[in-house]
Amino acid sequence: MIEPHLEQSGVHGNSPAEARQDDAQCNIVEKGISMQQSSNTMTAVEFLKSRDVGPQVIARVLLEPEKRRNRDE
Repeated sequence: MIEPHLEQSGVHGNSPAEARQDDAQCNIVEKGISMQQSSNTMTAVEFLKSRDVGPQVIARVLLEPEKRRNRDE
C-alpha cells in the first residue's frame, strides 16, 4: 500500500515544483520506474524518496503511468 501522503493529488506535473530539475533527476525517476517493474512499488517509492524526489512526482510516475512525461519533453 502506498503511504497516504503519496496518494493521487490531482496535480499533473504542470507546476514549476513538478518540472524536471535536470537529467540526473530524470535518470533517478527512470531507475525508480524500472525498480517498480522488476521488484515492487514500495521498493521504488523508498528509492525515490531517498533521492529527494517529491511525493507528487513519485505518485504520478509510479501510480499513473499514463501521465509520465516522455524523456524528450
